[in-house]
Amino acid sequence: MRAATAADPHPAVPYWRLSGFYFSYFAGLGAFMPYWSVYLQSLGFAPRQIGELIAVVVATKIVSPNIWAWIADHTGQRMLIVRVGCLVATLSFTGVFFHHSYLWIGAVMLVFSFFWNAALPQFEATTLSHLRQETHRYSSIRLWGSIGFIVTVAGMGPLLEHYGTALLPPVLLALYLGMWLLSLLVPEQAAGHLQLSHQPLRQVLQRPEVAALLAVCFLMQASHGPYYAFYTIYLEEHGYSRTWVGQLWALGVIAEVGVFLVMHKWVPRFGLRRLLLSALLLAALRWLVIGVFADSVALITAAQLLHAASFGVYHAAAISLIHQYFQGRNQGMGQGLYSSLSFGAGGAVGSLYSGYLWQSGGSLSFIIAALLSAAAFAIAVVSHIGRK
Repeated sequence: MRAATAADPHPAVPYWRLSGFYFSYFAGLGAFMPYWSVYLQSLGFAPRQIGELIAVVVATKIVSPNIWAWIADHTGQRMLIVRVGCLVATLSFTGVFFHHSYLWIGAVMLVFSFFWNAALPQFEATTLSHLRQETHRYSSIRLWGSIGFIVTVAGMGPLLEHYGTALLPPVLLALYLGMWLLSLLVPEQAAGHLQLSHQPLRQVLQRPEVAALLAVCFLMQASHGPYYAFYTIYLEEHGYSRTWVGQLWALGVIAEVGVFLVMHKWVPRFGLRRLLLSALLLAALRWLVIGVFADSVALITAAQLLHAASFGVYHAAAISLIHQYFQGRNQGMGQGLYSSLSFGAGGAVGSLYSGYLWQSGGSLSFIIAALLSAAAFAIAVVSHIGRK
């Protein structure tokens, strides 16, 4: 990366410090998301309770990102919020070692996730403010988060199969501690200076294309509910080993990394609208294949490759559109809304419906996920999302 000069007062992008935080954050996610439901199952919780406990984690994203975004947009102290969020999340997670009742685990997850969910949206805004007019380069930094996810999701499968699920909480605690330490390396000025001129937030939200984009993001993340909450359990019920399931999780994120490596070329060539529509349609196909053809190793493997579209292309396109629509002092709130309505509200709804329907068969949950993705595609088609 270039160095700053007298003629160029902007500091160089701290590529490796930004990438390092993404690596650590998503390494923690790679150990938590695929295996936390398995750990809860080992404690004796029923599918309905597992769905509810995971919904607690994702539901805090409805409130938490918006609170922290308001503070960040009015103070400019984005990295301070990231650091405090990581530290308190790490400390609160230690509660899982003290008691294993349903209410206690739920309370620990509530506090943990409220602060954990404070970090990423503000770090995303920090990264994009660094990139300024080169936001298409976002994926080249964000891909290190995917690599961190791959390392832990692929490694935890064999470890848990050999040593048991009791290993998961101490590993997670170590990863969260590393996340906090790496957050200290990103300079506070990475948040940039607030712009004084900007469109009022209310006017931004009243634009039809913005409302449509937020609705699409909600539906897309709701469609991921069965995948994030029950994919590991679902495949184990169909005879897949935990090690093999871990490799399938890793395969999906490897495909995602491949997309991130070329998105900076795809965005100028195809445009954000076409990329978003393609991702939504392929997501519907992915969930349908998982729901109907779980016993086919070849088709399940192919479905995992579609993670490149259902998350990689979708997320890169959506976050770029959010950055375009929410300018100036609204940047933090834009990222907060994206996180709260999609990963928060959408993720909570997805975890809940998949948990409640699981006794009727996991296939039904994935078929509903396909319908939700198809609905998101229909909204995107008829709206002006991404149109110049």
